[in-house]
Amino acid sequence: MVPSQKTWTGKVGDNKTFTITTTPADASDSVAVVTASTATSSDELIVTVAKTGDGTFEGTIAGEGSATINFTSGSLTTSIAVTGQAAG
Repeated sequence: MVPSQKTWTGKVGDNKTFTITTTPADASDSVAVVTASTATSSDELIVTVAKTGDGTFEGTIAGEGSATINFTSGSLTTSIAVTGQAAG
């Protein structure tokens, strides 16, 4: 499972949509892996993340600092390092 990028730097209030895919994309269990994926933030004061109805994840930078979004599906994991900067 692979997010579209491995780092995200943004300002407080910024949002980003993350799409989970598998490598190879046509793997026999690709749909099951993507459907079962979950995400957690290491610090919700810095970044929040929620799964949307279409299976993507919506991240929001909530504060200044550094945190990690961890994506998991079964034994597969990947993460995105997030840096929140002051708005404006």
